[in-house]
Amino acid sequence: MSLPTETVKTLTVRAVLFDMDGTLVDSTAIVEQVWGEFSRRYGLDFEEILRTSHGVQARDTVRRFAPADADVDALTEELGEMERTRTDGIIALPGAEQLLRSLPADAVAMVTSADRVLAGLRMHAAGLEFPATAVTAEAVTRGKPDPEGYLKAAALLGVEPSEVVVFEDAPAGIASARAAGMATVVVGENGGDAAEGLWQIPDYSSVTATATLDGSGRRVIELRF
Repeated sequence: MSLPTETVKTLTVRAVLFDMDGTLVDSTAIVEQVWGEFSRRYGLDFEEILRTSHGVQARDTVRRFAPADADVDALTEELGEMERTRTDGIIALPGAEQLLRSLPADAVAMVTSADRVLAGLRMHAAGLEFPATAVTAEAVTRGKPDPEGYLKAAALLGVEPSEVVVFEDAPAGIASARAAGMATVVVGENGGDAAEGLWQIPDYSSVTATATLDGSGRRVIELRF
């Protein structure tokens, strides 16, 4: 469900995990431009790619849509080169920078289907600091919607899946976080059916975070929406 605007909601966790594209940075124009050119070049179904690729590793999308005899590795690298040369128009979502700065650095991780180079370029273009803990495409054997990335991020931060919240925007990422057993907040309006029953926010403009100690002396983070 959407968070009621008239009521402040709180969520207490030990760590906060973020997707990147569509969640921390708005890269929609670049993504659509690159996939449009790539689809026309190889005669792929652009509309279907847009409908199903968001939040999914590029390699998995290429493998799904490329002809059976195609060199998936070569095509994925070609697509990656196209993406890495374009950053114009990439911006941070409202409130993202402030929220990231307010969180303890060792309680934050980013889990993205982009590779580390592309993730770094897009975070820099958006003016956001790259988190110390990040699980990028190279770090997993199974991309979203598999939960591997989020489970790995929680392990790196030393927390249990039940102790974190994930901010996600895409059906594949939402499915990944939920499969990992993590509380999930949906950012934006692109979650589709996967967002049903979850808290939803347009951006981070009204999200604040405060770190305190619980009764056992362990740090907790209270998020207010």
